[in-house]
Amino acid sequence: MYGAILGDIIGSPYEFNRGDKTKDFPLFSKNSTYTDDSVMTIAVAEAFLDAQPDAAEEWILQRLTGGLRHWGRKYPYAGYGGRFRLWLQVQKPIPYNSYGNGSAMRVSSVAWLYHDLESVRKAARLSAEITHNHPEGIKGAEATASAIFLARTGHSKAEIKRYVEENFGYDLNRTCDEIRPGYRHVESCQESVPEAITAFLEGEDFEDVIRTAVSLGGDTDTLAAIAGSIAEGFYGVPTALKLECRRRLPADMRVVLDHVEEYIERNEETVY
Repeated sequence: MYGAILGDIIGSPYEFNRGDKTKDFPLFSKNSTYTDDSVMTIAVAEAFLDAQPDAAEEWILQRLTGGLRHWGRKYPYAGYGGRFRLWLQVQKPIPYNSYGNGSAMRVSSVAWLYHDLESVRKAARLSAEITHNHPEGIKGAEATASAIFLARTGHSKAEIKRYVEENFGYDLNRTCDEIRPGYRHVESCQESVPEAITAFLEGEDFEDVIRTAVSLGGDTDTLAAIAGSIAEGFYGVPTALKLECRRRLPADMRVVLDHVEEYIERNEETVY
């Protein structure tokens, strides 16, 4: 989860094409702050932390809905899209057929909280369905979570690329140099997730993945959140960056991060 949140924080000053499409930029500035990507990443994690392995889907969906609405209302000015803001406030929230990249940017925790790929994909689907029930919205969440799980369980970049291409149909054969010139601010999964995964595939270490994702321009915080979440599984996150991440988060978010880390430490031997 640190990878997703750091990507969000580092990418936030350059969203809406405010950067120069370069990897050479200050990693942190006074404008580097968490946005809705981080708030919703925390919300999804907290919801699944309470879910038992055999919990009914309906119970999980209710827990997710309540959790996202709780955190979204607690941090109402984090930068949510218009339809999601409405979903946070209506009396009876229902999915609104979104294929936005919000389903992918908030999903990272499930790849750490579940211990086989089938369970990870199911949890990712559930995390998307409460709002992003369009097939592309679900696919974006499943693809991201699958890539993270494969990264953290010792698979090579070639294996991750092949799995994503074969199971989700994304084109991962373009280079970032080919993507960058014409890339714009777009918030759909189908035009964010493949680009973010490509940034991960090209990056040489955790920080380089983040810089590569931000250099593409467009929805930089979300691109970097998705790419960073995969990079965390593959490379880990440097301690200095974890500390900087925590320094820029409120205490209640740090508590959820701590609970996730404690869960992972208790259960890491069950991963296969």
